[in-house]
Amino acid sequence: MLKDSFDRVIDYIRVSVTERCNFRCQYCMPEKPFEWVPKENLLTFEELFEFLKIAIDEGVKKIRITGGEPLLREDLDKFIKMIYDYKSDIDLAMTTNGYLLKGVARKLKDAGLKRLNVSIDTLKPDVAKKIAQKDVLKNVLDGVEEALKVGLKVKANMVPLRGINDGEIIDVLEYCKKRDITVRFIEYMENIHASKDLKGLKSKEVLDILSKHYSFKDEGFDGSSPSHYYVMDDGYRFGIIEPYEDDFCQKCNRIRLTAEGYLIPCLYFDEAMSIADAVKRGDIKTAALVLKEVIKNKPEKNRWGGEDDEASNRAFYETGG
Repeated sequence: MLKDSFDRVIDYIRVSVTERCNFRCQYCMPEKPFEWVPKENLLTFEELFEFLKIAIDEGVKKIRITGGEPLLREDLDKFIKMIYDYKSDIDLAMTTNGYLLKGVARKLKDAGLKRLNVSIDTLKPDVAKKIAQKDVLKNVLDGVEEALKVGLKVKANMVPLRGINDGEIIDVLEYCKKRDITVRFIEYMENIHASKDLKGLKSKEVLDILSKHYSFKDEGFDGSSPSHYYVMDDGYRFGIIEPYEDDFCQKCNRIRLTAEGYLIPCLYFDEAMSIADAVKRGDIKTAALVLKEVIKNKPEKNRWGGEDDEASNRAFYETGG
């Protein structure tokens, strides 16, 4: 069992397989050129898997594949199958923008993937194009339908942005509700890589909009999830994620691994250490020591951007959000 210095059990690892993305979303990296880290800088799937075996043997029970956009990395289903074949009861999930999902949903399910998180910020093609700087909506929604068809459990994430998609909060919730998809409304995380003019809605504003249409009660946090959940009279649950708060930190059970081998104890890069050299030379013992050292250094609470900073300087596309 892996425990940090605050006695939290760490049993969840998010693995970014690439920082590349085929969207240029306004709230993430709208001006980043379409380039990528040289392949030789990335850990191979085999190397990532060797490290994940250590983590699983030490007690990790949940693995989420992230990016960038993870579906841009070829043969992702084979990587998923490696993990599933090693421990079939692992909670194996993925976060994706959904653009390439329709063509690979069946392969992912057959490989052992259980769940997906997909960004659905709007149901209007022109708004989706404005946010992602690309005509994406049809592909995303087709991908969601295919994922549901093949039996993958789907959650949706929406970032409400003032003057852009804030008028669609009810529409997105209803779309998800009809498909038994849990939607989480995520407060926009201000960061220096995003478009400068963006303004997000705070959780209270989102709840005020929803309260005009529905009755619901507060269920609080669900285990170690950062999502604060609410349940409607008919039993449908939706969530709110407030990244500026640290209420959920006391139950945080996760660490992150980047495609280049940096092991990160929090969403931010504080106290990151690399396992790349150890894994590449097959030094499993050293990699295991790095894992334990990173967990030991895991901060008690998140550190938003730095003291008195409004915007974070972190590149969320490198850590998978």
